[in-house]
Amino acid sequence: MINLAEGLRLPTNGLDYTILALYFVVVLGIGFAAKRSVRTSLDFFLSGRSLPAWVTGLAFVAANLGATEILGMAANGAQYGAYTVHWYWIGAIPAMVFLGLVMMPFYYGSKVRSVPEFLLHRFGPSSHLLSSVIFAVSSVLIAGVNLYAMAIVLQALLGWPQWVAIVVAGFFVLAYITIGGLSSAIYNEVLQFFVILAALIPLTVVGLKRVGGWHGLTDSLTSSHGDAFLTAWKGTGIGEGNPLGANWLTIVLGLGFVMSFGYWTTNFAEVQRALSAKNLSAAKRTPLIAAFPKIFIPMVVVVPGLIALVMEPTLGKSKDGLQYNDAIPVLMRDLLPNGVLGIAVTGLLAAFMAGMAANVSSFNTVFTNDIWAAYLKKGREDAYYLRTGRVVTAVGVLIGMGTAFIASSFSNIMNYLQTLFSFFNVPLFVVFIIGMFWKRTSAAAGFWGLLSGTAAAMVNYFGFYKQGIIAIPSDQGANFVSSIVAFVVGALVMVVVTMVTKPKPAESLAGLVYGTRSPGMEEPPAEGDDAWYRRPALLGWGALILSAVCYVPFSF
Repeated sequence: MINLAEGLRLPTNGLDYTILALYFVVVLGIGFAAKRSVRTSLDFFLSGRSLPAWVTGLAFVAANLGATEILGMAANGAQYGAYTVHWYWIGAIPAMVFLGLVMMPFYYGSKVRSVPEFLLHRFGPSSHLLSSVIFAVSSVLIAGVNLYAMAIVLQALLGWPQWVAIVVAGFFVLAYITIGGLSSAIYNEVLQFFVILAALIPLTVVGLKRVGGWHGLTDSLTSSHGDAFLTAWKGTGIGEGNPLGANWLTIVLGLGFVMSFGYWTTNFAEVQRALSAKNLSAAKRTPLIAAFPKIFIPMVVVVPGLIALVMEPTLGKSKDGLQYNDAIPVLMRDLLPNGVLGIAVTGLLAAFMAGMAANVSSFNTVFTNDIWAAYLKKGREDAYYLRTGRVVTAVGVLIGMGTAFIASSFSNIMNYLQTLFSFFNVPLFVVFIIGMFWKRTSAAAGFWGLLSGTAAAMVNYFGFYKQGIIAIPSDQGANFVSSIVAFVVGALVMVVVTMVTKPKPAESLAGLVYGTRSPGMEEPPAEGDDAWYRRPALLGWGALILSAVCYVPFSF
């Protein structure tokens, strides 16, 4: 999955390891501090729904800013050039705004503890159980990717044996989540967000200086890769060729709509952060606040990938040499002095832990509440489910240690993650979006739409693309197509099944379908929430306009 080249060993010293040790001490300290607020299962799984919007907003973006994101998007920058910005400005921001303005009132207002629990209320136990199992599987798969990837990186950069890196990072994630629950994970994610930036900003600034600034970078890449490499839309006409292997239609529909909305609106690792907010207004603002730093993440993730390509022109050219996944480690090795190097290593480790913690904390919630408590051990006292959640956390970490070996055939880790999203998140989004806006949708339609969409994506990817039956230039292009196939098949199946089955009674859909209300959705704003700068609509439209403006320099 991550085949880092030899020769990437970093010249770390005692100062660098001191910085790393201090970080671990702070992480555990936050876990013990959060423990004091954990008295019930709601405290453990959703922080007692008590956190302010700025905390949940930063945790929301940090949960996504794992090291797979950092290494993977830097790899995408080196491999695909400026086309990578699509994953942010069209592949994230619109969906985050939609989640905040449209979907959070349903999630938060219905007082559900998880995304699958919403499906229980809307469609019934069949869809609920299927979505819970799918989400639990995908969570440990992605958590394992973070842990295993971190072990490979630390082995290459620091010389740590893989098992040491796995045990050390796994222990600390397990410790602070088990001790302090979601509050511990979220407050650590806020810390990790700033640590990650402290690692990436110096890397970008020093790297740009080394290659002659922005003009030096663009001149070098234009001469070596052509004009289109630094534009987001050039060469994306239907029938035209580009490094990404996708045209504007698959980018807009596959990435910008189906895959993006499927991930950001139904991925409980993200939605869980918003559900932990203290009130409905804070929950709505959580993804909207997160959207603003997300807009500028390409400056410290994608740009380093471009810098690495100039500094190491052989990147990705040979299987035995430096690969695209080596982009960030190469810059760390060549640019950073001791001390700053320690911060960079700490930031990379923080990113791995943030990504893993987000998926482990969401896994323990879904497994405990939506599988164990709902179908296996019903009606127990709250303390029993609190203990179960802690045990499940340990189980999730242990399972995650082995799951990433499934991805060993992928040289670019983002290809693997995007494949998982097309399989699991897109079918969920189909069921959500149709069930949320069409009252007639039946319970059977939710189950068969989810199952058929998941199966269709897998058949398209493994049966058609991997077998060469359909020709798609890249894995990413195949993921976009799989997402569209999953959405179309799932939607068609839902429509057909709805037409031949009985809908749920209208009175049972209050607060679950657009145009209906529930008591929770009538919650009055808290003091100060009606200030103009906290208005969700203003934040949402501001993020959309800003992301559109960011496209301008990369469109000509």
